[in-house]
Amino acid sequence: MAVTAVRHVFIGDVHGCLDELNALLRKLRLSPDDRLVFVGDLVAKGPDSAGVVARVRELGAQCVRGNHDEAVLRIRRAQQQGVELPRVKKTHLRVAERLREVDWLWLETLPLYLRFAELNSAVVHAGVVPGKTLERQHPDDLMTMRTLRPQGTASPRLEDGELWAPRYPGPEHVIFGHDAISGLQRTSFATGIDTGCVYGRALTALVLPDASLVQVPARRAYRELDR
Repeated sequence: MAVTAVRHVFIGDVHGCLDELNALLRKLRLSPDDRLVFVGDLVAKGPDSAGVVARVRELGAQCVRGNHDEAVLRIRRAQQQGVELPRVKKTHLRVAERLREVDWLWLETLPLYLRFAELNSAVVHAGVVPGKTLERQHPDDLMTMRTLRPQGTASPRLEDGELWAPRYPGPEHVIFGHDAISGLQRTSFATGIDTGCVYGRALTALVLPDASLVQVPARRAYRELDR
């Protein structure tokens, strides 16, 4: 009897694009043994953030916390504490209005990183500063960084320095999203899979251990891509 190899399937930033997520899942043809992992930013900008959260939750998938997920959670915390809402965007307020209690409870459990020792890999939403263990990374950097400044500190701005992934020396391979402007990134020790679905491009999955890519095109551009 043939043995089915376990696949680890990592999916890039969904941003509320439920139709594209379902299309990608159909194309992947997941088996019960496959492990499904999302790189964060399930919500905001796209048409059905609540639907995406519910779908991912129902799949029993793992996910790290993205900066847009965190922005929505900040609204929740302020409401629970009875304090003034932080400065928020309308897109985040719209998401917060539509989430159910079970969705909130699930979002609150999302970690900042995940490790997969059997793959010598880790998942974060945005990036890591070389030379620091995952445990020592600043939470904001894990969720927002795109580049390294000349002095080696993290920045969310592309114009502040060089992309962090080409400068990251391992040893763990880091799978990340967040940077739709730069798009697909594949270096020796990092793979970036935010290919801008919500901006009209594609939703991407990285499948390990064979390191293949599976993509579906966006149905349309839901937002303009800006820097």
